[in-house]
Order: sequence, then structure tokens, then C-alpha cells
Amino acid sequence: MSSTVLLNLLRCGRSAVTRQTFLAVRSSSETSTASGSIRFDSDGSGRPVTWDSFGIWDNRIEEPILLPSSIRYGKPIPQVSLSRVGSASVLGLRKQNEDRLRFARINDNLLYFAVFDGHGGPHAADYCYTFMEKFIRDALVEEEDDLEKVLKKAFLDADKALHTHLSYFNNASFLTAGTTATVALLRDGVELVVGSVGDSRAMLCRKGQANKLTTDHTPDREDERRRIQKFGGFVTWNSVGQANVNGRLAMTRSIGDFHLKNSGVIAEPDTQRLNIHHASDSFLALTTDGINFLLSDQEICDAINQCPDPTEAADVIAQQALQYGSEDNSTIIIVPFGAWGKHQSSTAGYSMSRNFASSGRWA
Repeated sequence: MSSTVLLNLLRCGRSAVTRQTFLAVRSSSETSTASGSIRFDSDGSGRPVTWDSFGIWDNRIEEPILLPSSIRYGKPIPQVSLSRVGSASVLGLRKQNEDRLRFARINDNLLYFAVFDGHGGPHAADYCYTFMEKFIRDALVEEEDDLEKVLKKAFLDADKALHTHLSYFNNASFLTAGTTATVALLRDGVELVVGSVGDSRAMLCRKGQANKLTTDHTPDREDERRRIQKFGGFVTWNSVGQANVNGRLAMTRSIGDFHLKNSGVIAEPDTQRLNIHHASDSFLALTTDGINFLLSDQEICDAINQCPDPTEAADVIAQQALQYGSEDNSTIIIVPFGAWGKHQSSTAGYSMSRNFASSGRWA
């Protein structure tokens, strides 16, 4: 795309313009092209430019354009609006909902999305819900350019601070509380970095296909099991074949669970970084295991692609998990990208094999 056009937009004094405005600029620029002054084709081919060329598939949808990011990357980058993010959290058959979800703007060019699935009480999930943003902001001061390092530092700092916080209550049972954490940071509408501990997940829908961005930290994984055993812990399997650390916890990484730290349960996240391609990427979904236990990533992807907006899609997925027999809390965040609505899918069939109760993470 011509940087001249983007610079002309910048001179207009706007930090964001709508797609319709951008199309109007395109029209005037193409007129200038005919007279030989400015070319507005992205690849120099002279072919008409569409929003798909720019990475935004549907020019009927009005979305603001992030102008600084567009100049930096050489093509229009749509603004991801928090008002369009969909979310849902349902109780299931549990006595209380220990899941937490959060999304917010960290600064002008950085968005934050997170799900936390608490266990042993809501204390750890509540703490992360309240303070994880603070630890990310603090880490940004030291590691501004490397968001993977930011997330690793934030997770470890949150774990350390949680121990101090829970110790104030002088109640040993509080120190057995823990939580998963799956956190995504989106910078400039393009750079996506995900960090995770536990078995909550992040999934990107690209060209209609589910792309898993996290790997569950469970004792079933040989590398995780080796660490547990190296620290002196052990792994057992319950009656439904679920592996547990010391017969207690069905994950090998978490924030909290301080009674199992000496057995190798750690809070250091796995991280992944990738760029969002708005022409082919429809959405990011963060989910807890009340959903993941009964719905595959592709089933989640297909079901969301049938929905007209992310809010309805989140409700559909949460209710679908309940219909398939989930007893656990079920929580989801859906972040729409440029290709939202582009990849329609047929309804996935019901599977009787899923219609059994989720046993939860405690043996």
C-alpha cells in the first residue's frame, strides 16, 4: 500500500479513520492515479484494490483504522474495539463460580485479555483478576519491547505476591488455593503474545481453522511429569484416568497451590508470539476447561463462525458446554479480528461420547 496516502491521512490530524473515510480517500487517490501523480495499488500491479488486499475482508463494516500502526506495517490495521469483545461465564453444577475473566486497555496501543480458572476456593483467581494488570504494567517498565518477557515476569511476580497476600489470613487452607491463567496481549492491533499456566486455553481461528496457541500443563505430559518427579513429587491417576500431582491437582503449573511448590508445580508460563493477519484471522478465543473438556478447538471455532456477533457466540459456546454435560464453570472470551464473519461453518453434530460429567480438577 502507498505510504503517501497514509501520510496524507496523518496530516488530517486523525488517529483513527473509519473504513468509509478510507474508501473515500482511496477513490480520490485512484483519480489522481489516472493523471499519473499517485498510485494506490498495494503491490504496484495496477489492479483495483479491495479491503481483502488491505487485510480487512468486509468493506460493509465500519471499523476505525489504527493510523500509526497502519503506517508502521504499510497497510490499514483495523482497531480492535473492546466494546465488540464477547464474553460469558456460567456456573454449571458447581456451588460457586471460581472462573474469572477480564479484558482492558493497558495503554494506547496495548490490549489485555485474560481468563483465570480458580480451584480450592476463589482466592487465587480473584487476586489475579484484580492485580494481573498491575504486574503487567510494572513489567512493561523493564521489558517494554519483549511482551513474552513481560508476561513471564508478571506471572512470577503475581505468584510471589499472592503468597504474601494469602499468608496474611493465617489460614493454611488459603495457601492451597490456586488458579490457571491464560493471558493475551495485543499490541498495535497486530502483535499477539499469549502466556499460559494450567489447562485454560487460547485458540486463534485462521481461515476457518482452529489454531491452538497453548498447551495444557498436565501430569500426562512426559516433560511436566519428569519435573514433578525431579522435585520429589509423584503422579497418580484417578478412577476416570485423570492424572494428578500428589493425588491432588490435575495440572503441573498454576498461580498459587503453594502446598505443591516443593513438588514441582511452578508458575512460569509458556508463551507464544505471532502476528495477526486481519484478512484471514477471524477471532481469538480464551476458554476454561469447563468448555475445553467437552468441545474440541475446531468445534468451538465452527460454532463461533455461525454467530453474527461475539457476544452471542460466547453465550452459545458456554451453553453448548452445559448441554454436552459439563458440570464445571465454563468461561470464554472472544476477540473479533478483521475476518470476523468471513468463514461460515455448518453445525457440528452432537456426540454422545461427550455427554458425561466433567470430574473437575480435584481427585
